[in-house]
Amino acid sequence: MFQSSKSQPGSFWTVIPAGGSGTRLWPLSRPTRPKFLLPLTGERSLLQQTVDRLQPLAPAERTLVVCGPAHAAAIARQLPGLPEENILVEPSPKGSAPAIGLAAVLIARHDPEAVMGSFAADHDVTDLTAFEHAVRAAIVCARNEWLCTIGLNPARPETGYGYIERTEEVVASDENGTSFRTARFVEKPNLQTATDYVESGRFLWNASMFVWKVTTFLDEMSQLMPDLYAGLQTIGEAWDSPNRDRIVAQVWSGLAESTIDHGIMEHAPKVAVVPAEMGWSDVGDWHGLGELIEHDSVGNSVKGDLVQIESRNCVVWSETGRLVALIGQEDTVVVDTPDALLVIDRSRAQDVKRIVDELKRMKRSEVR
Repeated sequence: MFQSSKSQPGSFWTVIPAGGSGTRLWPLSRPTRPKFLLPLTGERSLLQQTVDRLQPLAPAERTLVVCGPAHAAAIARQLPGLPEENILVEPSPKGSAPAIGLAAVLIARHDPEAVMGSFAADHDVTDLTAFEHAVRAAIVCARNEWLCTIGLNPARPETGYGYIERTEEVVASDENGTSFRTARFVEKPNLQTATDYVESGRFLWNASMFVWKVTTFLDEMSQLMPDLYAGLQTIGEAWDSPNRDRIVAQVWSGLAESTIDHGIMEHAPKVAVVPAEMGWSDVGDWHGLGELIEHDSVGNSVKGDLVQIESRNCVVWSETGRLVALIGQEDTVVVDTPDALLVIDRSRAQDVKRIVDELKRMKRSEVR
């Protein structure tokens, strides 16, 4: 099934869910060219950078990427060192629980004692040492039969992220870090609530980084999401058979959409979190990307050819080579691609998704 003959039982495996199209980074990110395949914060794509930072923890033969059919070929081209069978293609998007659950079922069939970690394909991390320490601390926690997540110490009140409230109960600790029992997971709050969370010192950003023993995770799934568990087990049993494609298509179509947070993490009795600071960003919109790319002396974040007069704190990204000229602009985003031009106030970067929704309504597929 996987090229992992050199692995010892109980090894650490990494899973990279590569889904979504990054609609808030339109018009650069599109369904056929999602943000995880783009080199937004360096010469390599976000997906390639994710694999790079996981390589010290798990080699290519213990790294799985879960993706949709439209992106499998591009992922294989970007990751030539990844065995072909380690690219798991889900027939349609069903949310994080089926995607990560499929990987867990297949790993468990190969290495029942394995610990697996799940890390999104489209995030950015600048402090790789801190990232590795946090993952190693989570692995220690996971080996003690806990479902562990890595939470980021919040840099500011943020309404675009979910939060994890932790207790003071230590469940595991070593030289890499400390794991605390969680109190609850909460959805994206309003600004006042987010401010209260940050001021309390008990809340962490939820970056959807999960680490657990596959058996612990699947045991919880069997109790909390029995229909999903049964369906994935059926798929796992057929994975190496001639009937795989037929059974996967049949079973997958009947699975309900679900997430790991809602389905398992909010309800399981033994959930822990490792607090960490690693220079993390979800690269979620043009405002966030503007904070990650190089600034000029007056705060403009530029990729392309810009001439500006009395313009500050703008984000300019050009894919066309055309000159972009700004006069008297502040906190403005300009994104220039061959077939679409976006101009938006930086404070409304999250609203780019509304443009994508409107294009869908208008059936303007040529620019979606």
